[in-house]
Amino acid sequence: MNYILFDGAVRTQLLPFTFTRPVADIRIGILTIREKWEKYLNTTTSTITEDYLSEKWPMVEMEENVMINAAFLPTAELVEQIKNLQPGEAIFHEEDVVAFHAYEEQDVEFAKCTSIEMEGKAMMVEHTWDIFRLNAEAIAADFEQLTEHRKSQKLSSTNQVIAPENIFLEEGAKVECTILNASGGPIYIGADAEVMEGSIIRGPFALCEQGIIKMGAKIYGSTTVGPYSKVGGEVNNSVIFGYSNKGHDGFLGNSVLGEWCNLGADTNTSNLKNDYSDVRLWDYYSERFAPTGLQFCGLMMGDHSKCGINTMFNTGTVVGVSANIFGAGFPRNFIPSFSWGGSGGTTTYKTVKAFEVAEKVMARRDIEFSEQDKAILDQVFDDTKKYRRE
Repeated sequence: MNYILFDGAVRTQLLPFTFTRPVADIRIGILTIREKWEKYLNTTTSTITEDYLSEKWPMVEMEENVMINAAFLPTAELVEQIKNLQPGEAIFHEEDVVAFHAYEEQDVEFAKCTSIEMEGKAMMVEHTWDIFRLNAEAIAADFEQLTEHRKSQKLSSTNQVIAPENIFLEEGAKVECTILNASGGPIYIGADAEVMEGSIIRGPFALCEQGIIKMGAKIYGSTTVGPYSKVGGEVNNSVIFGYSNKGHDGFLGNSVLGEWCNLGADTNTSNLKNDYSDVRLWDYYSERFAPTGLQFCGLMMGDHSKCGINTMFNTGTVVGVSANIFGAGFPRNFIPSFSWGGSGGTTTYKTVKAFEVAEKVMARRDIEFSEQDKAILDQVFDDTKKYRRE
């Protein structure tokens, strides 16, 4: 069977992260949503997404296709239900379509399908803050999937460990002179990743392939540090997609960072308002600040964005794609994509300059800043022009 992951109705609510990737390529837990589905289905998937993203993430269509809403995270029960779908059938959770079986001759759309109610618990990423809010559960599910019937690499005796049965080290992982407490949730250390001396980590926690936790870091659950990322200082309940750095002291809490981000030394994020009221966050769908229903919510930062040393982000700040923030004081709670500046105001960060930085940053990881990447960022620049002060 050919499986296709589609963005669905929540794509706009997941901006700025879906400016530069399909919903399926959001990381939550240890794996991306796509990686989760491909492991459960034991096959590759393709994507239905925005036109400007389709060259990098094309759709592969065959005679019979099962379309899966990428906002839903897989479970064994749901996957079994999807595999049993017959042509013209669709699985729904309340009013949301989860998956439907289409075939070319009849051009079946889910609205015309026979409706089947989803079985079991639904785990859906509808808003940006769901990425950190659901991260504990996602880490636990991925940990079970990745480590089943496998043996962890040996943990060095230089470490102090609580609940070692909930700790798994992939091949090449290095962990020395650290405190690891997995009594509250699993701790996963990916291939060739390193936790440096003096770090203190509480699960649930995931450090993905070739990620680095720097000396003396304090990491609370439920946190994910994506592949090739470097993290120091204090982090709580946050998700870093990959290739991003928070290399120094400073606090990051209840936050999500995309790829190719960098937080300058002593950058701090507020995750709790002084009056303890619920946090409102910029919503691209309504184009206004909308309630999250959460008391704790920090920073949402899109791909390729950076900030200078001693930057302070207020509670519930949204930073778009390829912004460069610096200077004293608190910048606005919504910083549009391709903004340059800080609390004193911002100007447009021209693409020619932004692309120069992206090319240098990616080259350090031996990754090419491709023409596809440029075209995607050009489109984001055009689509977000209305939010910027030229």
